[in-house]
Order: sequence, then structure tokens, then C-alpha cells
Amino acid sequence: MTQVFEWPSISEFLGRDAELATLESWWADKERVPFSLYGRRRSGKSWLFRRFANGKPAVILVARRTAPGAQLEDFADRLEPVLGVRPALASVSDLFRVIYRAARDERLLVVIDEFPYLLPTTEAEVDRELTAIASVMEEERDGSLLKLLLCGSLVAQMESLLSERGPLHGRLRPLRLQPVAFAEARLYLRGLSPLDQFERYAIAGGMPKYLAALAGPGSLSAVVRDRLLNPNAALWDEGRSVLEQELREPKVYFSVLQSLASGDKESAELVAALRSDAARVSKYLKMLEDMRLIERRLPLGAPTSSRSGHWHLRDPYLRFWFRFVFPFQDDLESGLSARSLYDAEVAPTLNDHVAPEFEEFCRHWTRAHQPVSQVGSWWGPALYALRRAGTRSSEEIDVVGMARGRVTVIGEARWRNSAMDVSYLAAIESFKLPALRQSDLTVVAAPTILLFSRGGYTAALAKAAAARDDVVLVDVRTALSPID
Repeated sequence: MTQVFEWPSISEFLGRDAELATLESWWADKERVPFSLYGRRRSGKSWLFRRFANGKPAVILVARRTAPGAQLEDFADRLEPVLGVRPALASVSDLFRVIYRAARDERLLVVIDEFPYLLPTTEAEVDRELTAIASVMEEERDGSLLKLLLCGSLVAQMESLLSERGPLHGRLRPLRLQPVAFAEARLYLRGLSPLDQFERYAIAGGMPKYLAALAGPGSLSAVVRDRLLNPNAALWDEGRSVLEQELREPKVYFSVLQSLASGDKESAELVAALRSDAARVSKYLKMLEDMRLIERRLPLGAPTSSRSGHWHLRDPYLRFWFRFVFPFQDDLESGLSARSLYDAEVAPTLNDHVAPEFEEFCRHWTRAHQPVSQVGSWWGPALYALRRAGTRSSEEIDVVGMARGRVTVIGEARWRNSAMDVSYLAAIESFKLPALRQSDLTVVAAPTILLFSRGGYTAALAKAAAARDDVVLVDVRTALSPID
């Protein structure tokens, strides 16, 4: 019998209930299709499969950036106690044949982490190796009780394994590990108020490693200075180390990400910022998009061919790192104090950094609490008359909800310490809603207006909302609080 795997850090594992349930269901049934578990670095993939393996007969093999032959020798050493004999592994397909046969008489979990590191470097060689692996799977699968988990952090390469043209197409069941949502991130941030939890989440993003680093007592200023702006801190160079492992020309990609860190940009703005040609910049954008680091966002209802799209840096941690850490690393290493940098650069614009995450949270809240089928944001030209007069050129609406092809909900999200006043409601009714009506979207006569404000609402706005049925002032502290 294979020795049962015991993970000493199991008591520290938090969340991921849905993913664990999926894996446990796969373990319990008779399905022989292997899982492809993948996700961005620091998403908690390694902890998840170790938590899943705990208490099961399991072997965990971790590939590294070394020569495949040397890695296969290491794997042979790891498999010898399981097999009772040291296997001869001349290729990766040999490894697959050995582990399938090791599970002929008993159910066995085998995890191969960072699987792409085992593959050759050229496309032709990779295709031959994967074809050989597919052949082994076909020959050995039905006579084996193996539960095989192939894992990887190189998202684009892991997804290529699943492509229709790939030899392993249809032979792997994908499980993509997403960053945790705020509701789950709170598990790492216990002891803080809901507003403080969200602020730290908006810096760390949904990566468990970063959330754990920003947890604990102390002011946000002290935590950021100690964990991010300190040259000796674990997260000091995290953005660089994560990206340089996957990118061949990191300096150019860094320029793209630094430009997006301060806010969404159109393609033309990025071309101008990089002083490059559109075709070259498009290549970089495509790579970052494949890595799930950026995405092209469109106004709700716009066709994919629309020129109104903006590029958005998805990961909050990278947005923070490229805005407040990366540009000042030389200064900090040369004697600039972390406190001075925080006071001069971070504190004055922190609300602007948190705002995009808060807007996204408000859209999620709207999906859960309003009868809508689509939720997004919208931006477009201001009213024709105002543009002709030169008083307003464009309008943006943070939350737009649709049902049955019509806009039924609109909302404004504001992450500021001061209370929201009636001017926000007036701006929606005088400028934003009329601009939305002149667009291609159909808007109901009296859409519900949702207002979200960290700092609460003035007495005048509360009185105005109380007199109407179509205005909702959302209690942000309650919305951010865990549901008992």
C-alpha cells in the first residue's frame, strides 16, 4: 500500500470549499479522466492540492526549471519506495506509464506540479511528447485506478494542453483556480473592520499569499510600509519575480503594466506611452491577456468590434506594485524612507486605487440583489447639446444592470471618507442617464438608482432618497460584512 500523504500545514489552510468539493467528488467516483489544475502564481494551487491529498494514498512530484532528464531521475527516486523498484524513466511518457501501472490494484493519487517544466522547448518536440503521453493514457487508463492531477502556473501553456488541436484534447478535465473573491478573502483578514478588510483586499487582490502578508494588527500605513515598501520584505520584489519567470522581454511588459497601473487605457494611449507601433504593442497586450493579467473592457452593450474598449490591469496587487513600489525601488534602496513615500505617493491616491475594486464589488452586489440578467459599466459621449457647448465631453456610469434587453438599474460607486451628497443624484439625472438614453441601449422609464458610498450619505441626500421609490442608498458597511 502507498503511504498515506500527511500535510503538516493543513490547519493553516483557508477557504477553497468549492474547489475542494469538486476534487473530492472526482476522487470518490469512478471517473478516470485526469484533472488539469492551473492558476496564476500565488493563487494557492500548491496548498490546494496538498490539502486535497492529505489523508489519501498519494505521491506528489514537483517539476522544476532544470533539464528534463535530471528531473526524471529525481522522480525515479521518489517513486522507488512506492514501486519497490527504481523505475527506468527515459521520457515523460515513460513516467506516465509507470504511474498508471502503479495504480493497477489500488486507487492512487499522483500530482505532477508545474507539468509544463517537464516538456521540451520547441513546439514540434512538445507535440511529439504529448502525443506519446496521449498514447500511454489510451493504453493504460482502463486497467488502472490512478487519479492523476496535472498542475501548472503557466496559464497559457496549461490551457494549450486543452486546445482542440492538442494531443491531450478531451483527455483532461480543466479546473482553473481563480483569485479568491472578497467574501473568501475575509477569512485571511479576521479582526479588521469590513472597510479595513476591503481596503487591504484592494491592495492584495485575491491571492492568498498576499492576503496573508497584509493581515494582522497595525494600521494600513504600517503594514504597507513594512510588507511592501521595505527592501527586505517578502513582497518587495514579488511583482518582478512572478512576471520574469514567464516573460521573455519583461522590460516592455513592465512598461505596459506600469501605464495601466494608474488607470484603464485605450490601445492608442498605450502605443503613445510606449513610443512603439500598434502591431508590436498588440503582441504584448495579447500575451498579457493570455496570462489573465489584463483584459479589454467594453461598455455594456457594445459589440466586441467597438473602438470604445479600454485595457484594464486585472490584478489589484500588480496595480499597486507597479504604481507605488516598482517606480520608487531605486529611491527606497538609496535612502528614501518608506514613511515619506507612503505619505507623499500612496496616501493621497489610495482611494483612487481602491475605487476600481469597489466598483467591481458593487456590480457583484447588484447581481445578487437586483432582478437583472446582465451587469456591467458604461461610458460614452455626453449629451449632444453639452458637447456642442463644450461643457461636458463624456459620461461614465459605474453600475448598469439589464433585464430582458433593457436597462433597469444604474448606480454610482464612491470610495471616499466624506458623505455622498445630493449632487451625485443630480448628476445622474441631469447628465449620466440622458447620455445613456441617447446611446444604443434601451432604458426603462424609471430605472432603479443605486448609490454606494463608503462615507455614507448626507442628511439632504437621505431625505431626497426617502421621498422616492426608485433611489436606494446602499449601506456599504453592511454590504461588506460577512453574512452569519
